[in-house]
Amino acid sequence: MIGQTISHYRILRKLGSGGMGVVYEAEDLRLGRHVALKFLPEGLARDRTALQRFEREAHAASALNHPNICTIYEVEQHNDQPVIVMELLDGITLKEKICEGPIPTDEVLDFGIQASEALEAAHAKGIIHRDIKPGNIFIVGGRRVKILDFGLAKVIASHVSGDESDEESLTAQGVIPGTTGYMSPEQARGEEIDTRSDLFSLGVVLYEMATAQRPFRGKNRVLVMDAILNSRPTPPSHVIETLPASLDTIMGKLLEKDRRLRYQHAADLGFELKRLKRETESGTLAVAAAAPAVQTKTRIGGWKLALSVGVAAIVIAGAGLFYVRRPHALTEKDSIVLADFENKTGDDVFDETLKQALAVDLGQSPFLNILSERKITATLLLMGRERTQRVTGEIAREVCQRVGSKAMLEGVISSLGNEYVIDLNAINCASGDILVADQVRSSGKNEVLKAIDKSASVLRSKLGESLASVQKFSTPVEEATTPSLEALKAYSIGRKVFFQSGDAVALPYFERAVELDPNFAMAYASLDVGYRNLGQATRASENANKAFNLRARVSERERYRISAGYQTDVTGELEKARQTYELWRQSYPRDAIPPGNLGDLYMRLGQWEKALRETQEGNRLEPNSAVYNSNLAQIQLALNRTEEARATLNQALARKLDAYDLRVSVYTAAFLRNDQQTMQQQLAWATGRAGEEDWLLSAQSDTEAYSGHLIRAREFSRLAISSGTRAGAQEAASLWKVDAALREAEFGNRDLARQNAMGALALVPGIDVRSVAGLALARAGETVQANKLADALNKEYPLHTIVQGYWLPCIRAAIEIDAKSPASALQILRSAAPYELGQSQPFQLGMLYPIFLRGQAYLIARQGKDAAAEFQNMIDHRGISLNFPLGALARLGLARAYALQGDVGKAQAAYQDFLTLWKDADPDIPILKEAKAEYARLQ
Repeated sequence: MIGQTISHYRILRKLGSGGMGVVYEAEDLRLGRHVALKFLPEGLARDRTALQRFEREAHAASALNHPNICTIYEVEQHNDQPVIVMELLDGITLKEKICEGPIPTDEVLDFGIQASEALEAAHAKGIIHRDIKPGNIFIVGGRRVKILDFGLAKVIASHVSGDESDEESLTAQGVIPGTTGYMSPEQARGEEIDTRSDLFSLGVVLYEMATAQRPFRGKNRVLVMDAILNSRPTPPSHVIETLPASLDTIMGKLLEKDRRLRYQHAADLGFELKRLKRETESGTLAVAAAAPAVQTKTRIGGWKLALSVGVAAIVIAGAGLFYVRRPHALTEKDSIVLADFENKTGDDVFDETLKQALAVDLGQSPFLNILSERKITATLLLMGRERTQRVTGEIAREVCQRVGSKAMLEGVISSLGNEYVIDLNAINCASGDILVADQVRSSGKNEVLKAIDKSASVLRSKLGESLASVQKFSTPVEEATTPSLEALKAYSIGRKVFFQSGDAVALPYFERAVELDPNFAMAYASLDVGYRNLGQATRASENANKAFNLRARVSERERYRISAGYQTDVTGELEKARQTYELWRQSYPRDAIPPGNLGDLYMRLGQWEKALRETQEGNRLEPNSAVYNSNLAQIQLALNRTEEARATLNQALARKLDAYDLRVSVYTAAFLRNDQQTMQQQLAWATGRAGEEDWLLSAQSDTEAYSGHLIRAREFSRLAISSGTRAGAQEAASLWKVDAALREAEFGNRDLARQNAMGALALVPGIDVRSVAGLALARAGETVQANKLADALNKEYPLHTIVQGYWLPCIRAAIEIDAKSPASALQILRSAAPYELGQSQPFQLGMLYPIFLRGQAYLIARQGKDAAAEFQNMIDHRGISLNFPLGALARLGLARAYALQGDVGKAQAAYQDFLTLWKDADPDIPILKEAKAEYARLQ
């Protein structure tokens, strides 16, 4: 074969051979590159049915484009058999590397992350590998993994009599594709397999990488299969003592016999490996086999408070004396899982309440790292549990182990006559040993919160926090929250429901909390965030004001949150908010909210690179926030990183994160790639979800308008308005109405624009509604009313960054454009330049109105070249404007700009671009009629 030319490939040398065929290096004579040619086994070449099946598989695999998958360029024919043309790789197989001995943990994790990402990409396209093994994993440049032969094993396995030596593929009657030592149990049984089979095989590979041993061994294939089906492998850390305990947990889940108990998606595995890699690099992980410092620690296992209170007090007191003498139990890098309280009193007022009180007490500490409720909820889902599962006992311990936390904190409240006894135990998750313990008594129900304060302070000191820190950050829980147990219970349930089901469901509980205690600052702050997220800015601001006025009552950490929220959304002083977040970050560097919310702030300002950095950091600290994942995807779209955005969203959904804002991001990302099926799936998801459904309906109205389907757009706007009204979200309904007004104005339906704008103002004339209505009225020629709105906004919000820097310049420039005063409009728009690429609050997109209006002004001034630059700028930033109809109208603006320049060819092409986009548009839209007439005049 050496020297022969097949198609346009000249064969240079033989690279290797095996059961999967013969591979040669070849030169691509057309492109001047070197490739690998794989010729299939002779037996396969004679089977016509197998050949056809193979070609289908190879073509499917060729669609995979991922840095960790060996690329298949094409399938050629030679002597009536297919030849695969593949990427030529320079390196060694993982099998060769394992022969040198166990691979260091950091490389195991790195290789595993890359392999899981490759599987995630393939599985997303419906392709299962079926033969993951070290021989099919190639290492390029020492650290880059490439998986070979995607999609081929299904066909080839039925024709391979043997693999290399002990990696023999099973080829008995009935044919089980795969290599014996790496098969999943379902493969070994000859059952139908799915993507989870690849994850089991990858688990075997990871185990072998870490230990240089296979988890399932036997003298022959039958015994190996028996081990796969029936034996539980030795934990890796029992083979090599320096391996981290968390790796045992990951391996155990990967190698579950029952596929329902494994990781369900490659993204889930990748997430866990990345977490472990980060903790390993930061030095926060202890190895599994590290000997305990003292052998006489009290092991509690499943021990409960079954002894009498008196006896239990002796046990705990003894433990407390013992631990005073030992080193601090935790470091600043260790995290703690806060378990649900066990309430033995029979009084349900303590349900949820005491856990929240303890969370507030401990949350004041800059030293302790309490695992977020989001992370706990996400972990429960990965465990196959319900979101509503109570996290107590062994459940809490499993959560703790899965996330790599050092300790869990259990609390029990019991009644003893008229007294209450509260026991708090910090427990080592890996061993079950008590790290520290404390017991306090309360003389009555009204003293319980004070007892929690006292015990929390003791625990903070015992766990390693300095006395100075404990004393500085120690606002009593009754002051930080409320002295009312009933109000605290309502708030606590609201918090829990929020993490499980979102803002709309949680708001009634927060409302009940402030009804029970009108001075409950934290509850007002939660109402502010909830209403803000649901587009009800006026109600949000009312609650933000109340929280701000009560901020002296809260903890230091909560004070930062309240102040930053007030500065961002009430006064609108974004620079002040930025400074507050920076101070917050300095005091609490592990908090995800400062970087996460700074990312949102930079999105509003249109500073997308800064937004990316901060949001990535927020996501690193809190990877289970649907909002942060949604924001990250929006930022990636804005920066034209569409595939990264898609991956971000897919990974978030794979981790079972779900909220309307995440779904809106999935919808808009699908819009950019014209994925109608995914868009419709998001609409279906939203159906019937009060307070959330209207966001997707309004998004669909914009999509319809983008293609000129104005009648359908109006219907979806009507549905969105109706949905918001039914949910009691009148201000959100006003937003959807004023959004429709702006659309009608730009399409040339001025009367309808005026009607919708005035109708929106009649519902709830909040800051967002008035800002958009002012612009809609100005574009509809109602300049007197638009001026009044602008003057009122200027007077009420003199320090508001976005009102002063975005909306007012747009409104006033639009008024000048209507008056045919382009020079004045351009002068006004200068102040909007720093914010023109920003996300147009309250909508989850950037309208790019300053750019659009600048283009309109240049058209009136007959400066075609300048106008073209503005409209082209909009088209280039499609990832910001998304499905907002101005993105379509920018194409028409570009056509008009070229016509002004006298460039007929470019003008015709631009008009055709717009008219093709609007080929099915409603024919009576005024701006469409104008466009068609203008295009006709160019012919």
